[in-house]
Amino acid sequence: MPYRMGVFDEHLTIQTERLILRHFGPGDAARVRAIVQEGTHSTALPPGAPGYVAGIAQWLAHGVHELRKSGQGLHLAIEAAGAIIGAISLFKTHWGTGITEVGYGIHPGHRGRGYAPEAVRGLADWALGPARLRRIELRATIENSASIRVAEKAGFTREGVLRGAGFEDDGPHDVVVFGLLRGETGPSFGGRLDSTRLILRPFAKRDAFDLLAAVKDDAEMNRWMPWAPGYTLERAIDWCTRLSHSDRVNGLTFALEPRDGGRLAGAIGVHRADPERGDVEIGYWVSPWARRQGYAVEATRTVASWLLAQGYTRVQLLIATGNTGSRAVARRAGFTEEGILRQGLPIPGGRTDAVLFSLLQDELRP
Repeated sequence: MPYRMGVFDEHLTIQTERLILRHFGPGDAARVRAIVQEGTHSTALPPGAPGYVAGIAQWLAHGVHELRKSGQGLHLAIEAAGAIIGAISLFKTHWGTGITEVGYGIHPGHRGRGYAPEAVRGLADWALGPARLRRIELRATIENSASIRVAEKAGFTREGVLRGAGFEDDGPHDVVVFGLLRGETGPSFGGRLDSTRLILRPFAKRDAFDLLAAVKDDAEMNRWMPWAPGYTLERAIDWCTRLSHSDRVNGLTFALEPRDGGRLAGAIGVHRADPERGDVEIGYWVSPWARRQGYAVEATRTVASWLLAQGYTRVQLLIATGNTGSRAVARRAGFTEEGILRQGLPIPGGRTDAVLFSLLQDELRP
């Protein structure tokens, strides 16, 4: 659903590969108390957190939420394996211009594991996607090499130095400014998407045998996919380790992995992205053992929703006229059938007419 600008969601939860970013609540009292008592609150909790145990209940009930209620930002706990390992914030948010700033802190006992760039990237993908902000800044004093590395690993671009813009106990410091813009976010930077039952992630070498098994001797794959006939393990390995990662500008491909485990469930790809025109095409296939479980519909809606959140106004599907199963998937995913493209798709042994489906920005339904 479209995100309401000017308001931060009080129920927001963001999940990355290892982390959950969520609001603080009364149930965090024991964990926050432990952080305060060990004296790590200045780095593991947001600005304004109490440095004494008596202030924790009031802060969790009201203080930590004041920034969100003002519409200027929010404070989120960074949780890993059920423990609060830090905090991350958006602040100085200006909805009119679509600009915000990000800051974070990681508990000293959890540093050096890549949690900070993962959290920053997860929050940035949400802010520049569903929240429809346009730009995120990250600032670090020029001596803070660790924070500078975090910004770089999270995909931010170094833009310049502000002389004397920071102030520490020993006086003024120069500040490095990093920026990340809408359109520079998302799985093209090596991340993933999550749906209710699926993890959409980059292909890995371990997928090669499942990929070969999905293609080899399957009538549906060999009927519709021009690359399927004669597929070999060598080609599967090349795809999983190299080809599926080679074009992060015009398209990208996700492997579909069931959350409850099991074999590769299929793939979904983004193709012919045209940011200037605002349209993009997607396509999918499902492994024989994963069909008729709704995975294709779920993956299609997840990717389409993400693309529309990135600013595209139109997502297209092109499906062979005889592929009734895929046409049913498109309709269940909310796409509208528009017409026939004569000889619009290559298939093994030639070309076939194709049905054009589309989903527009204002047509996405829960």
